[in-house]
Amino acid sequence: MYFGNYAKSMRPDNPIPLWPTGQVPTALGTGDEDTPTITPFRPVRPNGAAVVVCPGGGYGMHAAHEREPIAVWLNSLGITAFTLKYRLAPRYRYPSMQYDVARAIRLVRSGATQWEIDPNRIGVLGFSAGGHLASCAATMFDRGRRRDPDPVERQSSRPDIAVLCYPVIQLEGSAAHIGSRNNLLGTTPSPALVRKMSTDSRVTPQTSPTFLLHTVEDTAVPVQNSLSFASALAKAGVPFAMQIYEKGQHGIGLGGDDPVLSAWPAQCAAWMKSRKFI
Repeated sequence: MYFGNYAKSMRPDNPIPLWPTGQVPTALGTGDEDTPTITPFRPVRPNGAAVVVCPGGGYGMHAAHEREPIAVWLNSLGITAFTLKYRLAPRYRYPSMQYDVARAIRLVRSGATQWEIDPNRIGVLGFSAGGHLASCAATMFDRGRRRDPDPVERQSSRPDIAVLCYPVIQLEGSAAHIGSRNNLLGTTPSPALVRKMSTDSRVTPQTSPTFLLHTVEDTAVPVQNSLSFASALAKAGVPFAMQIYEKGQHGIGLGGDDPVLSAWPAQCAAWMKSRKFI
């Protein structure tokens, strides 16, 4: 089993705010819903790699089965996990969530020594709308602002790998997930903004190497989302791997008891090993 001995000793730390109180960009207050955080999950024997986990939920909630269970699995591989609590609609819209994931990657990178991780082995993993957020991190990053007074902002927000599980990619056309689009951009976004945030249009040769997971049976977020992103990666010459299953509805998480779907974590782990994350 891929949980090994790590999960038995996995210990989550307390949530860490991404910004000091009063400094969260676009914040509408200082309550829990206004305070994005990361929660570290550290394996007993860390291998130096780290992954920021973005649960799905249509940008309106955080799906529990795509949060701590994913951190447990990553810990089983020796990877330090950080579950991201990003801000949600209807209180928040774009670009707040994008600020949150970029800041999470910067914060993890800035604390590399403290968390015993390699600043050049930091990835992002997301499911559904969290997959869209992870794809934003993989395509719309910056290398840090060297002269920023905040040392965290001097760090790059580019993830070294991305794992996108049944991700929302297209926000226009027949394959779009309208609920995620409305929560992220509002009900009357401009066509230019919709196109801008359809992340298959944002892929460049600098986009992070990517692992994609989807099912053909997914009726909530059609498989065309992953296929279009994979096509863009291929055109840009970005390394990627993709696992497409015939059966399985949206939100499979780690695959449960299904003997076919539950194989994807091991396949993803093999890919991460090839990228030197394991």
